Amino acid sequence: MAQEDVAAAAANGATTAVEKSVTFTAYKPQLIVEAQKVGDAVAFYKAVFDAVETGRSLYPKRKADQELPHLVSSELELAGTTVVVSDVSVNSGSDAKTGIMPAILETDDVEAAVAKAVAAGAVKVEEEDVSEVGVKGKVTDPFGFTWIFVAPAKKSEKEGNKEV
Repeated sequence: MAQEDVAAAAANGATTAVEKSVTFTAYKPQLIVEAQKVGDAVAFYKAVFDAVETGRSLYPKRKADQELPHLVSSELELAGTTVVVSDVSVNSGSDAKTGIMPAILETDDVEAAVAKAVAAGAVKVEEEDVSEVGVKGKVTDPFGFTWIFVAPAKKSEKEGNKEV
């Protein structure tokens, strides 16, 4: 409740629940891919971004004995952040469509990052040199996600000598 709502409720004699402070310990972006494509997506992100798989969830074994469980979600360490890759299903925690969240990855070699992604199956969208923000490259991976690679612009000598 907003502070004003709590004050108004108290003024009217209503009892209010004490709000408890909530602390968030992590932010984990979730990439939603087509059903049964999580394994392919994880392999792609490992090959292209050197992601490290730190956890996984499997669907239980199917009724038919010959059907093996398949990967429903995986946690990857990517550039110091945990990213969850899940398939679009009732168990994924989302009814969102696949491939809708762009991500920005900072790197010293944008061209190599774009080339590596394209070689693994991504489609190059654009690449340009933007003096204000540095070099930028953009690809869309085989699962519909857009990845933007940036290298920070180098500070000029004037900027380095500015007084604050």
